[in-house]
Amino acid sequence: MALALTFPGQGSQAVGMGKALADSISEAKAVFDEVDDALGEKLSQVMWEGPEDKLTLTANAQPALMAVSIAAIRALEARGFSVSKAKCVAGHSLGEYSALCAAGSISLADTARLLRIRGNAMQAAVPVGKGAMAAIIGLEADVLGTICKEAAGEGVCQIANDNGGGQLVISGSKAEVEAACAAASENGAKRAILLPVSAPFHSALMVPAADVMADALSKVEVKAPAVPVIANVLAAPASDPDEIRRLLVEQVTGRVRWRETVEWMAANGVTQSVEAGSGKVLTGLARRIAREISGVTVGTPEEVDAAIAAIG
Repeated sequence: MALALTFPGQGSQAVGMGKALADSISEAKAVFDEVDDALGEKLSQVMWEGPEDKLTLTANAQPALMAVSIAAIRALEARGFSVSKAKCVAGHSLGEYSALCAAGSISLADTARLLRIRGNAMQAAVPVGKGAMAAIIGLEADVLGTICKEAAGEGVCQIANDNGGGQLVISGSKAEVEAACAAASENGAKRAILLPVSAPFHSALMVPAADVMADALSKVEVKAPAVPVIANVLAAPASDPDEIRRLLVEQVTGRVRWRETVEWMAANGVTQSVEAGSGKVLTGLARRIAREISGVTVGTPEEVDAAIAAIG
């Protein structure tokens, strides 16, 4: 059995996430303590007590989701699992940072601080209300790409996420994204829905945030990962530290190629995925992209035990 570890992105956050892990498993609790220390504040308190609108802030949600993912990995390791058993690791958007941390490429403290910087930079890159994102269901990527190009005009409109299962997300200037939604519906999309997000992530409007991340990443140690990390913008492994830095910068404005990432896993023999962290979005997507990959989620102590039983 070839195993992949996957790590969720923004949108999977929920008040209370990770608390049961921290209460039951000391190795998981240590993760939240270290993240709090790295950020100089009690992010764990926001995670476990809310309020939800504070947790949902991009600058909080990003390091918080990573903390739950790494806590789940530490909990698995406390039961005898080793990340080195995995064929590969991959994360969706901010989850790529979680994957790199799990694979030993970036330290936990540095990962937390990078994601706080990333969240703040992405929020600051575009004034609120000037950008938008939308989910488009039921169109092929090449068709939607043409629609986006026509809708963009002098603005920005591009595919931000190819999530698989017929689900694509577009991002850019608000009026241009709205125009693309209307055109997508006219061209046969089953649904075109504006998303409740605070900024147009993974679009060219995020260039200021990419510049901030290039500076931040230049100041932290990045090691070669212990197992292959599938980069979002490549949908293929990256292991050279300088390349990892460059790809993380590109990821801020580039497409999250998740469908192709899962297809790479299937083509390289992966038959089991473990989604480490909050929620089960990636497990559901993988099931639609590659039915030969069975998945389990790990976000609670009970799921830790179930995962160990499933993966051995």
